[in-house]
Amino acid sequence: MIFDLDGTLVETEQIWGSERREFVESHGGHWREDAQRTMIGMRTTEWAEYIHTTLGVDMPPREIADAVVAAMVKRLVNPPILPGAQHALEQLSLSFRLGLATSAALPVATAVLERTGWRRFFEAVISADEVERGKPAPDVYLRALETMSAQASCTAAVEDSANGIRSAHAARLAVVAVPNREFRPDDSALALASRVIPDLNGLHRSTIRDVLTR
Repeated sequence: MIFDLDGTLVETEQIWGSERREFVESHGGHWREDAQRTMIGMRTTEWAEYIHTTLGVDMPPREIADAVVAAMVKRLVNPPILPGAQHALEQLSLSFRLGLATSAALPVATAVLERTGWRRFFEAVISADEVERGKPAPDVYLRALETMSAQASCTAAVEDSANGIRSAHAARLAVVAVPNREFRPDDSALALASRVIPDLNGLHRSTIRDVLTR
């Protein structure tokens, strides 16, 4: 099975939004209230270009990306773990091989995994920066499957966002949706999930086995 990271295991989407907004407003740009929702699922190059082009920050996108990623790594000294995440990883890793497919830049994902002690749970850690297209395209999930030598028909994904659900579904994985509380997926995205649960306390081995046999 393959997990998303931001918004699924750690409550970091709001932190991404805070850091991006602070950066935009302190560098002459104009923040939009839908900006963070728009950037969820984008690869680093994509959201840096969005900040440059749409939000009006007059800096090269590479410099934008480096500054925001560095701020995130510094900010996440104690990553905000979502309810049930630790227990779910401990229990599910006993029965399933686990992978991580994240839109986060690899330095951010690495920092979170090191600071939570979670790196030991994951056979593969794939950032969308390593593939051609970010979520909702299936590329990051397809790369994770390839790295794990796993078959989509035997693999479940755990996602919180509309773009994440669409990405995993497009890769033909069964999807367990744990809707983000602030950036809740729309109904059309949730309809693609095999199961919708309120939080990770409801994620059990039986849940995964059930969605994989549908």
